[in-house]
Amino acid sequence: MPLTDAQRAEIEAHSQASAPTHRPTVPALEEKLFKPIPVLDHGFIRVIDYMGDDSAVVQAARVSYGRGTKKVSEDSGLIRYLMRHRHSTPFEMCEIKFHIKLPIFIARQWIRHRTANVNEYSARYSILDNEFYLPAPEHMAAQSASNRQGRGDTLDAETAQQVMELLRDDAARCYRTYEHLLDTDEGPGLARELARMNLTLNAYTQWYWKVDLHNLMHFLSLRIDPHAQYEIRAYAEAMLDILRAWVPVTAEAFQDYRVGAFTFSASMLAALRRMLAGEAVTQPDSGLSKREWEEFQAAIRA
Repeated sequence: MPLTDAQRAEIEAHSQASAPTHRPTVPALEEKLFKPIPVLDHGFIRVIDYMGDDSAVVQAARVSYGRGTKKVSEDSGLIRYLMRHRHSTPFEMCEIKFHIKLPIFIARQWIRHRTANVNEYSARYSILDNEFYLPAPEHMAAQSASNRQGRGDTLDAETAQQVMELLRDDAARCYRTYEHLLDTDEGPGLARELARMNLTLNAYTQWYWKVDLHNLMHFLSLRIDPHAQYEIRAYAEAMLDILRAWVPVTAEAFQDYRVGAFTFSASMLAALRRMLAGEAVTQPDSGLSKREWEEFQAAIRA
């Protein structure tokens, strides 16, 4: 279900409102405030509020009295040093608040990150919308034979269509039952907190999610990884674009030292030193397990 005219009007009113402030603001993020960024088929992400910017990270690290106390290049160097050496506290001084609409099964995966403040839409008090996530055919895949958590080969077109129809029919039937259970005239008028229990996990929910910059980056480092589930990765990639607008210097350092980096264990480093010395190192004599060896090889030969 798209945004209603009333919701669009409310967003537009928020976007047009302004107030004088002495706080640092980020023009690129101000442009994104309140505006829904589409994700999946019915989901979205909106930035509701934020506190701090790149200079707030620097200010906290130096415990300085204002902004711009050093050259921009020096500030960038400090942020990169903090990221490289995993100093987390200065990044905790910035916060951002999102309004997110997402499928329930992704919300239950997402809530495992216990480092944010969350307030979710309550189906005890309100009636859920008749909206369900249905994956596009290219994202319908069989269970992976080698990864218990992941997907394998994409389903053929005919099978994908059959799955789509099953999911759509199940969701529609469950929602009809939900409406009947709530109905006080032709149904039993069941309490909302009980009627909701029959809904499928691909129904959409919404929440406000407020998190500091350090924990946001930890979330992103896990959820933009190619091994992460596609649906939560789609949200993470949208949030990564928001991160780049909000704190561009921090985002660049994050990309270099967290997203595009690989951490060697002591055994991996020892094997690499032997290779650099000209020694022929194999998995059996490397001190690494088969999986570690494969990861090591992928990192040095990428």
